[in-house]
Amino acid sequence: MSGVNAASEIRPGANRYVGGTHVLENLEAYLEDFGKCAIITGTKSFEAFTKFYGKALDLPIYRYDGSSSDENAQALADEIKQIDTIIGIGGGRVLDTAKDAAEFLDAKMVSIPTLISNCAPFTPIGAIYHPDHTFKRVAYFKKAPDLTLVDWELLLTTPPAYLVAGIGDTLAKWYEIEGLTRHLQSEEKTAGIRLGIASAKQILDILLEDSDPALAAINTQKVVPAFGRIADTVIALAGTVGGFAAEYGRMAGAHATHNGLSFIPATHSVLHGNKVAYGILVQLAFTKDFDEIKRLKPFYKKVGLPTNLAQLNVTDDNQDALQKVAEIAASDHESFRLIDANITASNVLTAMEKVEELDKD
Repeated sequence: MSGVNAASEIRPGANRYVGGTHVLENLEAYLEDFGKCAIITGTKSFEAFTKFYGKALDLPIYRYDGSSSDENAQALADEIKQIDTIIGIGGGRVLDTAKDAAEFLDAKMVSIPTLISNCAPFTPIGAIYHPDHTFKRVAYFKKAPDLTLVDWELLLTTPPAYLVAGIGDTLAKWYEIEGLTRHLQSEEKTAGIRLGIASAKQILDILLEDSDPALAAINTQKVVPAFGRIADTVIALAGTVGGFAAEYGRMAGAHATHNGLSFIPATHSVLHGNKVAYGILVQLAFTKDFDEIKRLKPFYKKVGLPTNLAQLNVTDDNQDALQKVAEIAASDHESFRLIDANITASNVLTAMEKVEELDKD
């Protein structure tokens, strides 16, 4: 694909998506079409899956190392050697690793998420890190997952903190596409961009309306309609925004801030979506949408999203670390530049300072 701008392509998501209750009761039947299979998973992910599924799968199992790195994906591919299909079972990093390994192997891919945390089970895109967990690149894989199986009852086992992070990551779909397209004239908005904007607005509405009852459903361990909508929104609808709007619906200031924060070791224990949610506030502060920050603040506090650096394990007196975050977020290869091509590290630092200031109001 040398010379091809994959970021500009419309690639809406999984070849087949099955969401609802009792989905995994038919797993063996689904897998009949996929030949020789191997599983890539994590320890906790596979424990959650096997406890729910209730029986053994007679398939080889390979564990990822937690990094979501090209190096780990290549090592797994080298170990697996020849296979028709990779089955990824787990959260976002597991599934991005599985997609990466499947591409190395030229194999098919089946996604089975065990968490409601992001759109990794659905999209042909992956967040790839260095082995030390610092951000490396966005991967545009040749194929989306061939099949994504989303069993809402399995997803009731999502730890509440991961669902909160999934809400934060998905919330960015609206704010990043709005920031990326606000300068476009009507005639510049293609059909795909318009559909991406409409999808992102629907995502925002669902998140604001259904997040509370979805979190309550985890406590009661009972699937309710709001829980199903949140699961499908975080996993599937989130992928349609960039899938249709392409580079206008993917990453901007929120994710650029996340990527900068990944270079502070203290944030490595903070979930991806929480750092992205903080990045939304930084992007809004940069664009001077202070009223929107104030409007969002009650929702953040109600569901438990971070509103300041301390909640990301970052102390505001560590100026060297914050300078590093700002320099990365504003760098030429980062997506904050898509909001404003003239952004500087000083602009990002000022935005973070404003977020801190507003949090004290």
